Amino acid sequence: MDLNWLQDFVCLSRTLNFTRAAEERHITQPAFSRRIKALENWIGVPLIKRSSYPVQLSEAGAQFLPVARAIITDLTDARQALRAQERGVAAFQRFAVLHTISFNFLSHRIGEMEQLIPNLRVRVYSDNLRTCCQMLSDGTCDFLLCYSHPDIQPVLDEAQFDRKDVGNDPLLPVAQREAAATFGWTLDCEEAPQIPYLAYDPSSFLGTVVDHTIGRRDPPLALCYMDVVTEAIKRRMLAGSGVSWLPESAVAAELASGQIVRVGGESWGTSLTLSLFCSPDRLDKTGEAVWKTL
Repeated sequence: MDLNWLQDFVCLSRTLNFTRAAEERHITQPAFSRRIKALENWIGVPLIKRSSYPVQLSEAGAQFLPVARAIITDLTDARQALRAQERGVAAFQRFAVLHTISFNFLSHRIGEMEQLIPNLRVRVYSDNLRTCCQMLSDGTCDFLLCYSHPDIQPVLDEAQFDRKDVGNDPLLPVAQREAAATFGWTLDCEEAPQIPYLAYDPSSFLGTVVDHTIGRRDPPLALCYMDVVTEAIKRRMLAGSGVSWLPESAVAAELASGQIVRVGGESWGTSLTLSLFCSPDRLDKTGEAVWKTL
């Protein structure tokens, strides 16, 4: 038995797609398929119905899924506790979090919590949304802090976890002030000149939110750059390279100083919810204090 087999199976049970699951597990699809087959051989029965599209769990697979999740969680928790005991220190509270939230929100809040929670030790894993959700599902982290949006399908199976919404973060179309004034960039005029568009990858969560916000409207945007990292898009925007949708928390200082401006009215923005997820029964006393405090 290999723990990776169980983590692969849990990932596949969520995605129901071998290609997508292999990408999330950072291995090739043939190697991923071999590991799933190895798990089935070890158990002795098929866990996946491969004849349907998308693939489905077999009856045995559905029965085994909660067992696999529990094994992953128990092993991960035991490893953390034993390592902490060996060092004689409090265990780390492990956060999986989006890069922009880590930089613009969590680092400040950790500083505040350190004043309230004795011996607090935090480890932050910054990554994309799918990887962060997978880490929570696998038990690799204790908390997931991410954006959610009422009109976007959640990546995480929220029924497995407790959720607490801890704030809101407007998503705004912005541009560097001088560039916007010089070239007349605005989303509110149909006859406005073409605007260089600094976009999120369409497969990313924020890319999906922006596409939904634009909807069926046809703004004068000319795609010139694409990235999944908010800070990279922000740097291009600050250099005057174009318009981008950015969380207000990421550009609050630049908006306040007048370095950047909004380039569209209220209808071109939307609100993101900062959501915290965890499994309360897996938290130690310090983790419970973090959950209550954050």
